[in-house]
Amino acid sequence: MNKKIQILSILFLGISSVAFSQIKEEKLILNKKREPEVKKIEKKKTSVETVKNYPPEEKSANPVKYTITDVPAVSDFKTSTIQSEDVAPKFDATAQNSYFQFGMGNYGKILADANISKTLENKIEVGADVHVLSTNGLKKVYDWDSNQSSATLGAFLNSYGEKGKININAEYGLDNYNYYGIYALTPSADVDLKQKVNQFKVNGYYDFYSNEILNDVRVKSSFLSDHFDAKENQASILANLSKHAVKLSDNGIVLNADLGLGLETVKTDFAILNENSSTFFNANIAPKVTFAKGESYLMLGSSFSFLNARNSNLILAEELKNNKTYWFPQAEFQVAAAKEFKFYGGVDGGLKLNTYSELLQQNPFLVSDQMLRPTETQYHFYAGLRGDIDEIFKYDVSAGFGKMRDIMFFQGNTLFNNSFTLDRPGYDFANTFSAVYDDGNVSDIKGSLQYFPLENLIVDADVRFLKYDLKNYDNIYNVPLVSGSIGAKYTLFEKKLSLGFKGIFATDRTTNSYMIEGIGTPSVIFQSTEDTDDKVGGYADLNLSAEYKIHKNFSIFALGNNLLSSKYQTYKGYKVLGAQILGGVKITF
Repeated sequence: MNKKIQILSILFLGISSVAFSQIKEEKLILNKKREPEVKKIEKKKTSVETVKNYPPEEKSANPVKYTITDVPAVSDFKTSTIQSEDVAPKFDATAQNSYFQFGMGNYGKILADANISKTLENKIEVGADVHVLSTNGLKKVYDWDSNQSSATLGAFLNSYGEKGKININAEYGLDNYNYYGIYALTPSADVDLKQKVNQFKVNGYYDFYSNEILNDVRVKSSFLSDHFDAKENQASILANLSKHAVKLSDNGIVLNADLGLGLETVKTDFAILNENSSTFFNANIAPKVTFAKGESYLMLGSSFSFLNARNSNLILAEELKNNKTYWFPQAEFQVAAAKEFKFYGGVDGGLKLNTYSELLQQNPFLVSDQMLRPTETQYHFYAGLRGDIDEIFKYDVSAGFGKMRDIMFFQGNTLFNNSFTLDRPGYDFANTFSAVYDDGNVSDIKGSLQYFPLENLIVDADVRFLKYDLKNYDNIYNVPLVSGSIGAKYTLFEKKLSLGFKGIFATDRTTNSYMIEGIGTPSVIFQSTEDTDDKVGGYADLNLSAEYKIHKNFSIFALGNNLLSSKYQTYKGYKVLGAQILGGVKITF
């Protein structure tokens, strides 16, 4: 029977791998998922030596329970032709904490990674992390530069005490790329389209082993600048207070009480065009109580946000000020009929500050002058079904409906200067985007699953349907109606050979675009005509990976990205690299 399952699994991998491909950031990690935030550090707790009363009985007594966490298919999708998701296999056994790897491929792609970590006395772990990725871009497609590069340098410290653990993470990131998506004009080949973004982050996290009163504290800070002198400073602190497992009755009903306290401040200043400037200060309080019996529960709560916002630019006669208090409902229930079928539903809402840093993660081709506003989800109702079938098949399917204010999406810009000349800044060729906002309703259907047919095979997939009904716009721009992903990891030969694939797909997206022509005899100005119902085609993008461990300290790897060789567009004018093959070596120690 196991042989039949293994044969079917191999066939499934072969068939699935010709269907999809994707282009997120390539990061080949040996038993480590590279995350610039402190989440990366939290995962290292398993490296701590197990001693008496570690962790304390309060937490060790709580059994570990599996829950499916939905990750939106495109929420972390970096729309850049050189950034690809880590689809490299990861070894689960005999892994070393330190490694160096180097790879080269077509399109002039160079990939380098290094990670060094050391556990010192008193359960203190320190480490450093380096990642570099570069490409020559699409030289045969564009006459002008489309080369891109990125680099990340980080350091971290973990300290494990008697009552809790502390994690500190510092990171510097550099993205150097070009506004190469020109479709409405034809500039000279030597046009300067450069954009460069620098960002420095410092994060701290303290987690108490016991959920008694003070549960955890998180501190985050970020400092960003770009090629056009934009500046953004961001800081936040979040504390969670809790009292869990309070017994209410003899029939197994317990009470969990939680209180979240948060402060966040963001200041952003732009130096070109309208010179937009914004300052936000947001305080948040979120109390909730949960009544639980087994895996069934009822959570009741709410959240309050106190926002102080200021916006100014060269067009506004005076600074806009907004002081407002928000209330959002928070409630959820789950009825566990069996571990295979758990019905759940609820309502939530919240206030999200839109920062220049986060917008660049979604669309790096923004002009360096943005009007920033927070997005308010007034309410979002949802209901779904999830379960675990024989610990082989795990699923989660849900549908929801919500009402939102200031929904943020990206609209294409026309020319900022209508003079009939090509001697203009690199962002002024109708090749950049700006954040725009509208009120409306959102309907969503999403599903995710994980399948474990064999001990050495994991298959996962997710899909999302997202439909917006806006107040002022006929369509939301640059958001697909349906998107999703599928992936698998398979190990052979006692985990010496590890194979993987990851694919993403998305349907067509509506966007606006411009046709530009010279006016006058001879031409003295440019005139642009907007198309508000243009389409950016959908895509199916496939990645495959293989890594073979020749020795416990040496392995070789190969990556194939966008193997369908489809130069589709992430945004209007921005084509991605075609089929990419990269190979390299890894040394661990």
